[in-house]
Amino acid sequence: MSMFDLTGKVALVTGASRGMGLAMATALADHGATVVISARKPEALEAAAARINARGKGKAFGVACNIGYREQLEALVEKARELAGSIDALFGNAGVNPFYGATMDIPDSAYEKTMTANVQASLWLARLVAPDMKDRGAGSIAFTSSVGAFIPSLTIGTYNVSKLALIGLVRNLAAELGPDGTRVNAICPGLIKTDFARELWKDPETERRQAEATPLRRLGEPDDLGGIAVFLASDGSKYITGQAITVCGGINMWS
Repeated sequence: MSMFDLTGKVALVTGASRGMGLAMATALADHGATVVISARKPEALEAAAARINARGKGKAFGVACNIGYREQLEALVEKARELAGSIDALFGNAGVNPFYGATMDIPDSAYEKTMTANVQASLWLARLVAPDMKDRGAGSIAFTSSVGAFIPSLTIGTYNVSKLALIGLVRNLAAELGPDGTRVNAICPGLIKTDFARELWKDPETERRQAEATPLRRLGEPDDLGGIAVFLASDGSKYITGQAITVCGGINMWS
């Protein structure tokens, strides 16, 4: 059990007031970590932190932040250090998808918003937390990508492009930060039943078809992301870096 014990560790999780981010933060706290959770809406964050704290295991703090603005990310990391101490693990889960439709038709503003939030903000965050990990000689950074990174789409193509770019960023950061003892990986969920992805599963017939196409015969639930978060934050993954790890019920398989 000590391999997955996160007692004394500090984890920062963005996009964590609900869905996958909240599930990750809850699992990290359940294994002893102090978690600083972030999202845009303070009220939702307060409720999420209260839920985690009510479990009586790790401690949770909520700090509001819009990841699309570098100055807000700087304030987030500064506040996280003030509340909990230097950061051992970062989970960049927040992301956006402001446009459904062909990539050829996406407005410049929506394209820029997608790339800023899903790729640029991840680099900003990595830069901000890397000094803590370098000083310690160890640390874990993980960003939420998607199995959509591996396929084209006629409706969420630009989102998929941003998630493939994020994997490229992860690999390069893994190479650059590895000598300091910092590991960097991407988590690639399949279709998870969250509000964020509701347009992809809200129709019962669509959900049925998606489930039938999945080897485990169901769509993912937010709780399915808790274990991978604990694994990547812990010594259980101490020799794993630069990877795009799929959590998808088998829908995406590589030889």
